[in-house]
Amino acid sequence: MANRVTINADMPAGTINRNIYGHFSEHLGRCIYEGIWVGEDSPIPNTNGIRNDVVAALRNINIPVLRWPGGCFADEYHWKDGVGPRESRKRMINTHWGGVVENNHFGTHEFLMLCEMLECEPYISGNVGSGTVQEMSEWVEYMTFDGVSPMAQWREENGREKPWKLKYFGVGNENWGCGGSMRPEYYADEYRRYQTYVRNYGGNKIHKIACGPNVADYNWMEVVMREAHRMMDSISLHYYTVPGEWHAKGAATGFSEDEWFVTLHKALYMDELIKRHSTIMDKYDPDKRVGLVVDEWGTWFDVEPGTNPGFLYQQNTIRDALVAGLTLHIFHEHCDRVRMANIAQAINVLQSVILTEGEKMVLTPTYHVFDMYKVHQDATQLKAEFESEPYVRGGQSIPQVSVSASKDAEGRIHVSLCNLDNANGAEVAIDLRGLAASGLTVTGTELTASAKDAHNTFEQPDAVSPKPFREFAVNGTSVSAKLSPMSVTVLELSAV
Repeated sequence: MANRVTINADMPAGTINRNIYGHFSEHLGRCIYEGIWVGEDSPIPNTNGIRNDVVAALRNINIPVLRWPGGCFADEYHWKDGVGPRESRKRMINTHWGGVVENNHFGTHEFLMLCEMLECEPYISGNVGSGTVQEMSEWVEYMTFDGVSPMAQWREENGREKPWKLKYFGVGNENWGCGGSMRPEYYADEYRRYQTYVRNYGGNKIHKIACGPNVADYNWMEVVMREAHRMMDSISLHYYTVPGEWHAKGAATGFSEDEWFVTLHKALYMDELIKRHSTIMDKYDPDKRVGLVVDEWGTWFDVEPGTNPGFLYQQNTIRDALVAGLTLHIFHEHCDRVRMANIAQAINVLQSVILTEGEKMVLTPTYHVFDMYKVHQDATQLKAEFESEPYVRGGQSIPQVSVSASKDAEGRIHVSLCNLDNANGAEVAIDLRGLAASGLTVTGTELTASAKDAHNTFEQPDAVSPKPFREFAVNGTSVSAKLSPMSVTVLELSAV
């Protein structure tokens, strides 16, 4: 058996920050409107305008942090347009995404109410591209100041007496592109200026996140870290898995065998990106005080036929589930530097965990991976040595199996495994060392499918859903498992 895993239960390799399992919600397509916000008068069951079914589903996966309002939308968003009586809020055209009318009914109060309902941390992206220092400063004051001030008084007039707790604040988004087309030298100076006025009021301590590079722009990381690392708590990184070219990305369903392989091959590129950007960060921050926040990641395909091309609505298959599992494993391996990640996006946009259509809601295969993997949140990553059979196509090779292991607060060990091959199963031998036990009890859950583009629809919402996994045998502290083709599997191991 060539797929071999040795897990050293007595060798912790860091803590998997629960915020790695974060999500992203932008004013884009049907993510906010129809996905999260339906309004108090909607026949769809809601609480203060927010969909009850979506809140319940996100709470189920222990969503730790939610990013808002963008994305490219963040750097054309003026927060004062989205507070006060809804009927008097400004209307605008969402020029980035579909040219539709944005009525600003979902603003600061609504977003922070959503986060309270989800019991998650809000992560707000401020407007550097088209906003002002004063505008950003007053937004922070409006949300967090507990005292006498114009913004605190306005917040009270708008129905919120006590300030909110706000931990994460991004100073700009994609300022190398849609956030202002800036050079890194210029952005570094702007970051230094803007962040000065992102103040801590009372007991609220803001974790400031600088705009980092797009994919492999190592010069951007070098310049911004050199000029501003002492003034930031984290820096972002964006990378999307696109099987084709930007003008022809490839279909979300009905794709070829080659497209399957290249998608997974490109997903693995995240590992190289994190390693190389981390090396630059180590140069200026050897103690790893500054976190790397991968606040936009996921698959990006051509939109579904007949939908608004600016809405970025795509189906979600077992292939997306494997990209999610693979990518989360990569984040685990770099948990010393990766402190947060936000899949794009939560609902109805790109690699969504939820799709909605009117009153209907469906959970995607990616959702089920987040549900299965929630056992890794805040767990201790365990050192794992691994050998995998190759998965070869078109002269290129990637590992057939990806694996990650962690130990939770109760001492249970969870091993997650992805078999990337859509045609062949994989036998895996797992040897658990450093455990004061003579044997193990094992349970398992598996997500797989019979077709490589299998997905859930509103007519068949459970076509791809987790099932109990029993294809394993236990011998002392060793486990042999037979993974299905194109599968994500999580084993729970308890000492006996």
